[in-house]
Amino acid sequence: MMNKSVNPRGETLSTIDIAAGFPTVRPRRLRQSEPMRRLVRETRLSPADFIYPLFVVHGRGIRREIVSMPGVFHLSIDRLAAEAEELAQLGIPGVILFGLPAEKDPIGRENFAEDGIVQQAIKALRAAVSDLVIMTDVCMCEYTDHGHCGVIEGHHILNDPTLEILGQVAVSHAAAGADVVAPSAMMDGQVAAIRQALDQAGYIDTPIMGYSAKYASAFYGPFRDAADSPPQFGDRSTYQMDPANQREAMREIALDVSEGADMIMVKPAMAYLDIIRQARDTFPDLPLAAYNVSGEYSMLKAAARLGWLDEKRVALESLLAIKRAGADMILSYWAKDAVRWLDSMR
Repeated sequence: MMNKSVNPRGETLSTIDIAAGFPTVRPRRLRQSEPMRRLVRETRLSPADFIYPLFVVHGRGIRREIVSMPGVFHLSIDRLAAEAEELAQLGIPGVILFGLPAEKDPIGRENFAEDGIVQQAIKALRAAVSDLVIMTDVCMCEYTDHGHCGVIEGHHILNDPTLEILGQVAVSHAAAGADVVAPSAMMDGQVAAIRQALDQAGYIDTPIMGYSAKYASAFYGPFRDAADSPPQFGDRSTYQMDPANQREAMREIALDVSEGADMIMVKPAMAYLDIIRQARDTFPDLPLAAYNVSGEYSMLKAAARLGWLDEKRVALESLLAIKRAGADMILSYWAKDAVRWLDSMR
């Protein structure tokens, strides 16, 4: 059945009445072959979508697989050049660094030391691949003997005293050559404090990627093994977000933006696709990252190893869903494998 409609210029147009349905409308026409499906595909993954997390440790010659995260490794500084070159060959534009210190203390002094593990890693990566985008996680949990993301007093995590330390960490990373600093402590005012510290130190051009909507998720378990960062008392629910809250996420993001965040992030990703979608709709002009976290990776890895799932298909489907929800960048432990899989499907 044909309907007549009039466009804004007053011209009459003929359109198919979609309500007529079958047999006039047959969506399967566009699914007949892989080339056809590829031609009309709405969402696509590419190497440029990914940021690859790296866990860096002291020592030499270390490339030690993390038991709870198969395919992910602790790497010593001397192994980073090969890693950077591999990422460059794959077309993955950036990394985010997590460091494991030689020693821990109440405020995590190695975190902002000139010769700290992350500071050394930045320099090694920069020397290996000059145009690699080097992002750094700005937090305290890996470096503190109590495992929390801020300064403590008894069993309380103190917000404002933590801000000064986060500023020092960000400045030390920028001084070592980091392209982007990414505060993840979820302290109120952390982006403003870091922006001020960077600007006062002369790093006005260093962008901040806020872990703006970071939830107190159970999906972080394997990461805490990898980063040796489980809290020694309590949990992180007093500063990371309640998984039940959606409106609060938009408020947190808006606060980070008002404080000077150049990019925003939702973490985790797979269980929070609705938050990614709302963030994309609410903040359409800002680069949006999503962190495909360790538990999301490890649970699918485990199922695949048991033969219950096809790893390649479920991983790519999950990553595609994250991008379809609205993410511009995906931090994922699958990044290298995903690029290889995508290349093999061309």
